[in-house]
Amino acid sequence: MMKSLLWTWVLTVIVCAGPNALGQGAGAKDPGVSAPQTPAPPKSATDDAEYVIGEDDLLDISVWKEPEIARRVPVRSDGKISLPLVNDVVAAGLTPMRLQAQITEKLRKFLTEPQVTVTVMATNSRRVYIMGEVGRPGPMPLLANMTVLQAITTAGGLGQFANSSKIRILRTEGGKQVVYSFNYKDVLAGKNPEQNIILKPGDSIVVP
Repeated sequence: MMKSLLWTWVLTVIVCAGPNALGQGAGAKDPGVSAPQTPAPPKSATDDAEYVIGEDDLLDISVWKEPEIARRVPVRSDGKISLPLVNDVVAAGLTPMRLQAQITEKLRKFLTEPQVTVTVMATNSRRVYIMGEVGRPGPMPLLANMTVLQAITTAGGLGQFANSSKIRILRTEGGKQVVYSFNYKDVLAGKNPEQNIILKPGDSIVVP
């Protein structure tokens, strides 16, 4: 009789106490409280692993467990960036992976096994310039494999008074200016497709 009453009392205590009485330890998760989430990594402005960093590009530099070193820095006109501990580092002319390796090597003097990540946030060095009779003249970001026709379209197309047969592309090669001709109507009609060249950073498109 006593045992029956004792078991009845124990069951009553468990039911009233709820799930904590069933052995949940101090480390058990409360379903009403969400676990802290790791911040998402910054999104790169380019998915090209072979992208070459240039002047004015914006870089995000992070070092695992070393937030005081993390920086979002532009590449200066001398091609360098500045970081704590390592001071100036040449960035222009390197891919993000090569710059990452270079910063890692410099940090080894101060940190044990530093884990560096370099992300290109803005590809400001990859620009072309379009001027004259177009909808939106001025500088524009140079996308991968962008052609003259694509650039004109991105700039809002030709203006009403544009001379579509006299378009010129100005490019600096070997320290000299080279001029390429572009006939808008011919290219649209499938003639002279070789005129629709792939643009390079710094090219200028002149639409008279």
